[in-house]
Amino acid sequence: MRVRAALAALLVVLGLGSGACGSGSATVSQAASPPVAPTLSPTPTAPPTVAPTPSLTPTQPSGHFTATGSMVMARDRPTAALLPDGRVLTTGGSAGDTVAELYDPKSGIFGPTGSMVSGRAHHTATLLPDGRVLVAGGWGDIYNAVASAELYDPTTRKFVRTGSMASRRADHTATPLPDGRVLVAGGSNGAVALASAEVYDPKTGRFIGTGSMSTARMGHTATLLPDGRVLMAGGANRTGVLASAELYDPRKSAFTPVGTMTDQRWYHTATLLSDGRVLIAGGYADVYMGGPSSDSAELYDATASSFSATGPMADGRTYHTATLLPNGQVLLAGGEARLNGSSSLDSAEVYDPTKGTFGPTGFMAEARMCHTATLLANGRVLVAGGYSGYADLASAELYQP
Repeated sequence: MRVRAALAALLVVLGLGSGACGSGSATVSQAASPPVAPTLSPTPTAPPTVAPTPSLTPTQPSGHFTATGSMVMARDRPTAALLPDGRVLTTGGSAGDTVAELYDPKSGIFGPTGSMVSGRAHHTATLLPDGRVLVAGGWGDIYNAVASAELYDPTTRKFVRTGSMASRRADHTATPLPDGRVLVAGGSNGAVALASAEVYDPKTGRFIGTGSMSTARMGHTATLLPDGRVLMAGGANRTGVLASAELYDPRKSAFTPVGTMTDQRWYHTATLLSDGRVLIAGGYADVYMGGPSSDSAELYDATASSFSATGPMADGRTYHTATLLPNGQVLLAGGEARLNGSSSLDSAEVYDPTKGTFGPTGFMAEARMCHTATLLANGRVLVAGGYSGYADLASAELYQP
């Protein structure tokens, strides 16, 4: 609830209306079981005949969700980082507590691990090359973004302070660069959306300013491309929701506009596909209470520097997750259907980049938005926490493709 109040207050300050992370109206559905081929008994005069496995239909999706251990505490808009040993670090969220926890996929159990130096929500958590995790910015309380940052060491299971950012920011992006540094860009300081960007160097523990974006953005996405550049897309600022995009080149420390998306959107998702294209999906096209989430999706082609429509999704989604699966498809799960605080989704769907279409998959056990989704080493996806029915969630589940 704390994060919903924070974002609502922020949008009023920005002159963007009001709205927040969260909604409910959960409809729980059972995931369909995989089809089983009938067993045929042999006849005295002929060997057994094996019947073909029935083909999958929309009512028999191939993927399914199953429950796993719950988190130590309910969290709305936390972060999740996959550690080198296969465990998942979860930090922050609407509770504003400093407690962090680890999920062990071998046992299916969450357990506490150290405490953050500062409580925060709408922050970022980025895995560094040496296995540590950089936790930066976020809302320290309802109205104040913070500039502080800290490092989690999985060896000692402790958090320690590191250099602070030059600007207070929340709802920003943090992208690991090929050289091991982290690009932090945009967000809001609690009064305005930011165009500024800075780079964290883990060798020195310091943030250094880099070129500013051409447009101030919060609630945008940042995607590392195969050539080392970073695509910044969408978001919102005082003028409204954005369709513009730009590229950051770490070699030049500069941002360059790169055209316009097919739709304006914020709090959408952007996923790098196996072929180098970027799938951009969902989000809100406006910032006013009651507006529906977009079901549109598009692809960014870095070779052609262009956006083109794909999809659409079966459901409009905002505050959802998008996870690249080992087979090259993308799992989109949960989210908010309408900005009214009562329309969380339990549905999920899978995007096939070879066909350019979205198809059905199993339903989650619980409707949720503002959750996390982490691809585990075993190919399953850990979906945890979030918000539903005007309550923060501690539950978690696993998606099996």
